[in-house]
Amino acid sequence: MNAIKDKLRAHIEKFLSLSDAEISSIFDHFTFQEFKKNELIIAEGQPVKHVYFVLSGLVKLTYTDSDAKQHLISFAMEDWWETDFVAFYSQSRATLALKCIENTQTLCLTLENFEKLCAQMQKMEHFFLKKSIAGHIGSQQRILSFLTSSAKERYEQIIKSQPSLIQRIPKTLLASYLGVSRETLSRIL
Repeated sequence: MNAIKDKLRAHIEKFLSLSDAEISSIFDHFTFQEFKKNELIIAEGQPVKHVYFVLSGLVKLTYTDSDAKQHLISFAMEDWWETDFVAFYSQSRATLALKCIENTQTLCLTLENFEKLCAQMQKMEHFFLKKSIAGHIGSQQRILSFLTSSAKERYEQIIKSQPSLIQRIPKTLLASYLGVSRETLSRIL
């Protein structure tokens, strides 16, 4: 467990410094969970009990519309946080699904423990605020890229911003993420 605690500490310390006592206290609020490739972490319609910090592996967040078409919202790999945030914070049922693309190890944080952690340690409230802001910025950039960029430009943006992701996901998922068909992606490549 020390290696896992060290990963969490290294991630948090990208934003702020922690004492050994602080990281131990923070770590006590999490549980460890492993998932297999293709396993659903969150199923649509189910309660969302955790936000997940990805230690290793890769997951995808999807939305299935009324025509049963699946839309890829995001990917999360090492050092990323993921969940159906609306359902998590409102303690409602999921409208999104979170599924493993690879075997995945996570640290799980309940809303109760999230709130306790933020109340007990202003540093962590600050950390989560920074992470939320970064997430909002990323979401806005993704929306703007769909509104203003061609599929080729979106592909080039992903290569530039997330080169390791491109090597880890199948072309069909990449095409979905870019909002194009597999055939269109082949022409871009």
